Amino acid sequence: MGLPLFDLPSLAQREWIAARLARPAPDSARNLSDGFRLPGREGEPTSAAVLVPLVNRPGGITVLLTQRSADLPDHPGQISFPGGRVEPEDADVGCAALREAAEEIALPRERVSLLGTLSEYETVTGYRVTPVVGWVEPPFEVKPDPLEVADVFEVPLAFLLEPANQQRHFRMLGEIRRDYYAIPYGERYIWGATAAMLMILERTLRGS
Repeated sequence: MGLPLFDLPSLAQREWIAARLARPAPDSARNLSDGFRLPGREGEPTSAAVLVPLVNRPGGITVLLTQRSADLPDHPGQISFPGGRVEPEDADVGCAALREAAEEIALPRERVSLLGTLSEYETVTGYRVTPVVGWVEPPFEVKPDPLEVADVFEVPLAFLLEPANQQRHFRMLGEIRRDYYAIPYGERYIWGATAAMLMILERTLRGS
């Protein structure tokens, strides 16, 4: 079943998404973390936030994503949202997400309107991540920090929210089986935490 979101004009789309995010998350959008932690990352998780940037393009809403630098210690080379740990100076997770997006890709804060948050997701590296959904109005330019970001690109939201494009895969880490979600897009392989958070978004918007 298609979402009514895609039949609305852009201003109504933003309001519709905000209204959906203001509702309690459905059970299907909770506890999508696989519960697996990498060795040495056990214990109390570190609070983090990512920005889920929904870009208001004339041809339809897109989602801005980054490809992490291959030199980063955590999740090198993977596709992700701009984000990172919540610092003491951050007033809340929204401020943390906006700060990280500005630091990583120079996304102008004045072009982003925060619409709400999604259910938390715990990563294998020991972070408890709050996805913060932001509505981004062009025009804007991004300038990736090469130490953290190798590439910035956009994917149509309709593609990412289509359940037929969402897959469940697994990898063996020694004798441990790790199941994870994936949403391949052309040559881009969106998987792990980012794919799971996109599925949380889809299930939250769908309300079931």
